[in-house]
Amino acid sequence: MNSIDYIPFATDLARGAGAILMQHYDNVRVEYKGRFDTVTAADRASERWVVERIRSRFPSHSIIAEEGGGFDSGSEFTWYIDPLDGTTNFAHGLPRFCVSIGLWAGGNGLAGVVYDPLRDDLFTAERGSGAYCNRRRIHVSEVRGIKQALFATGFPSSIRDTNPNLHYFHQVARATHGVRRTGSAALDLCSVAQGHFDGFWEIGLKPWDVGGGLVVLSEAGGECCDFEGGRYRPGDQRMVATNGKVTKDLLALFGEVTRGEHRASIPAPWHRPH
Repeated sequence: MNSIDYIPFATDLARGAGAILMQHYDNVRVEYKGRFDTVTAADRASERWVVERIRSRFPSHSIIAEEGGGFDSGSEFTWYIDPLDGTTNFAHGLPRFCVSIGLWAGGNGLAGVVYDPLRDDLFTAERGSGAYCNRRRIHVSEVRGIKQALFATGFPSSIRDTNPNLHYFHQVARATHGVRRTGSAALDLCSVAQGHFDGFWEIGLKPWDVGGGLVVLSEAGGECCDFEGGRYRPGDQRMVATNGKVTKDLLALFGEVTRGEHRASIPAPWHRPH
């Protein structure tokens, strides 16, 4: 079976999981997996729906899922499942969350589906066939300079005490058109794919966070790398995803930050005038 056969199946999975999320949306029960990391009954129900159907249809495939419902079969085919990307948003009633499903083999993304059930936005992509939002072809932006570029980033809850991203956030915010933090890495990648953002970066992402969105981004003409410009693989700690035109300038800025060189100083705290 080739990658083109996976998209209808993954689409049905994502829509079914999205319907489950919406059943829970007005009555969210929140638990904590760690000091700050949340999980809800919706996460678990959505994941069960997806994993059970993958195991039934493709029993030899491996599955890596956020809430632990997957299994490692040793197959070259691996499904990356985030049943609810943007759990904190979901728990607070903020309308920015999705289901993310990606199929990879041999280190390459074969198929990706990201579904936003609130907006009924369905992002789909298969290797070599382009990227789509609701069956309309999407492409990355044509912005070529970081001064004109709008970026997105995130701060994973589980590593907030050790995450150095605030240093990068500050410098990028001062050198560009702006930085947004929306709370869903999968949707941020899709926003780069459709040209709403010109780039996205984050530290500490998990493979299920990006497994679907990276396929969409790549097929929309974008590119992804680590902070040094090397190849990024799902699960690597530092990721940069852009329209492919601002990567060089962004990595140059990141290199300065990593070396402790700051283009813009951090202002002193604001004090009320006497």
